[in-house]
Amino acid sequence: MTEHPSLADLESALDHILASPSDAGKLQMISARPAVGQRHQMQEATLDEAQGLIGDNWKDRSSARTPDGSANPDAQLTIINSRLVDAVSGSKSRWELAGDQLVVDIDLSHDNLPVGSRLQIGSAMVEITAEPHTGCVKFASRFGNPALRFVSGPVAMQQRRRGANTKIIKSGTIRVGDAVRKVEA
Repeated sequence: MTEHPSLADLESALDHILASPSDAGKLQMISARPAVGQRHQMQEATLDEAQGLIGDNWKDRSSARTPDGSANPDAQLTIINSRLVDAVSGSKSRWELAGDQLVVDIDLSHDNLPVGSRLQIGSAMVEITAEPHTGCVKFASRFGNPALRFVSGPVAMQQRRRGANTKIIKSGTIRVGDAVRKVEA
């Protein structure tokens, strides 16, 4: 059994997390979810405006947030800060358990990336959506209740500690190690 960090441990990592680059960072991990409960790490992937991350099951997932229950286009691709997921997971080998398709080292906060902000990753581009990305029971079971508390609440949501929902606005290829750059809309 993995020992989870305490809330005090996580709070002590906050300055490091908030020191993520604001304009250009790096893509640290790509993780597709081919089926519920499965993860597949990739060194290179295709982001497609209509299909999402090729090899991921986003398009097949239902959503309570759409009128017809189809996949939510405003939650097509989820991204999480590498420093945050490292703090809650305790090991890079556990990053994929967060469930996010992309792990990036860039400041995801609302102040740095308001809704509508765009990120260039490889030859693809994504846009931050208004759909909040929140912690859930699965996040708590994988990383502990202190981690869930750490990513929840008004300040944590403003800082997007749990990550951000995005939609793909330009299809393209991405690779681990690619720059993640803020671009003007």
